[in-house]
Amino acid sequence: MAHAIRLSPDHLVRDARRCGLRGDGVTNDQPALAALVDELGGGYAADRHPRMIWCPPGVYAIQDAGTAWRSGVSLVGAGPGITRFVLGNPNNRADPVPLAHFTTDQHGAGRDNHLADCVFAGFEIDGSGVALTRYDHRAKGLGLQYVLRGRFQDLYIHDTAATGLGCDFLQDTIISGVVANGCGRLDNGRDLGGAGIGVGIGGWGASERLCITGCSTVGNGTNGIFVELQKDWWPPPRGIRIVGCHAEGNRFGISDWGADGLIVSACTVIGNLEAGFDVSAQSRAGVAGRGGIVADCVIDGNVRDGISVGNTPGPYVIRGNRISGNGGYGYREHNLGRGYQEPALDIVLDGNEIWGNSLDGVRVDRALTDAALVGNRIRNNGRRREPAASGAGATVAYTATTLVDTAADWAPDGHRGKILRVGDRTAVVTANTATALALAPVRPGATTAWSGAVPAPGTGYRLPAAPDVRAGITIAAPVDSATIRGNRIWDNQHERTQSHGIWISDRGRCVGCRVVDNDLVGNARAAWRLDTPPVGGRWAGNQDEPDQP
Repeated sequence: MAHAIRLSPDHLVRDARRCGLRGDGVTNDQPALAALVDELGGGYAADRHPRMIWCPPGVYAIQDAGTAWRSGVSLVGAGPGITRFVLGNPNNRADPVPLAHFTTDQHGAGRDNHLADCVFAGFEIDGSGVALTRYDHRAKGLGLQYVLRGRFQDLYIHDTAATGLGCDFLQDTIISGVVANGCGRLDNGRDLGGAGIGVGIGGWGASERLCITGCSTVGNGTNGIFVELQKDWWPPPRGIRIVGCHAEGNRFGISDWGADGLIVSACTVIGNLEAGFDVSAQSRAGVAGRGGIVADCVIDGNVRDGISVGNTPGPYVIRGNRISGNGGYGYREHNLGRGYQEPALDIVLDGNEIWGNSLDGVRVDRALTDAALVGNRIRNNGRRREPAASGAGATVAYTATTLVDTAADWAPDGHRGKILRVGDRTAVVTANTATALALAPVRPGATTAWSGAVPAPGTGYRLPAAPDVRAGITIAAPVDSATIRGNRIWDNQHERTQSHGIWISDRGRCVGCRVVDNDLVGNARAAWRLDTPPVGGRWAGNQDEPDQP
């Protein structure tokens, strides 16, 4: 009869300080860490008992090389700020220095050569010491591929050159309580990676069971959190959830670049520079997400659009969210030029609070079929209502993040979301008072709105005019067989800014739609503006409606 292998705790849990790591912030601890990972990984390969490296309080310098990780080896510290790994490459400026890496290109990672039973918990990764001659997407905090039963918990990752936690193909894995701030600091916004938490998907097939929960991502170069299909011939996987997370001040807040049925729930997505929540095909594979659900989130104060959806085939459900105070549209459906080009099917906006956005509450700039806008409350949008403005001379002054013109008399937030032009420089307005404009940072985490020096006092500026029509719902593309039912679309401000309840523009088309039981009483100009008359369908029971089309 076979007997179970019994190992002492000393075999399974090793104290890093007793195994060659100094933790003094000066000694390069990478060689000792790499040797310990190899030793414990070899033990796991022999007996299948996972091991743990315990890192007591200290500052562990990791210099000039990353550590190739092994299955069955966990790295656990005493907590962020207590156990710190400080990355640097003083003698190797050409190569990135992640704390741990295991990739297809470098290590032959794959389904049959994966990392299993690894925990990374309770420590900080400081990437501010990594300097590169050019951007390299491998300059991450953690860069692992093909992970099975992984746990990433209670981590603080900051100031990495590329993505903070950039791990791909995560099966039966949890990312929980990770704070990623200021990552992607060398990313110009157009390179690969540069996110706080970035997960490549599709490597395990049609199902990848991953939960990202309770994480905070602030001021990262591209996305706060994103999932991205890596090959265009792979099936978009199901099984991914992003729950209870916070994304603020990134270029994009949370992005779906190729999942099937992504669930985003109870998240706060605020102050991001491009969009709060983003579905697009602007990814490696050129495949947008589909079948997802965004529910019970606060999507507020993003510099441009609250929710931006482009080139998904559909379906997608946006349900029960607050979408407010964004500098562009609350929700925008549009064609970003890459990916699926046919009409999107079964887009649903159900029971959302959509208010105080600078342009239209809902804007459709891409063909839709069988869409449903049901039970939404869409009010007080169109806040960008100021005409064109300019100024120069003694009344005009600048700081790193403001323009002040004491001769102005602007409506509050009447310029929000506009592009400010000062000579050949531009900045985006995030808010305004009667005499001052607040400006967005030039990139996530920046302390200035300007790509160069702050403009000299008195330098002339220009602001464009606001669009004349700013509706609750705007249809500016072909829409077939849509249901628009039970929405309350109105403006109750002292000075109304939402010009119309529903507008079908001269580029729009509404064929066979059911527009019933909507309340459009109380918009600034009229309930409807129908530049293109609707064709067919059923229009009935709407309050303050025009003659039946």
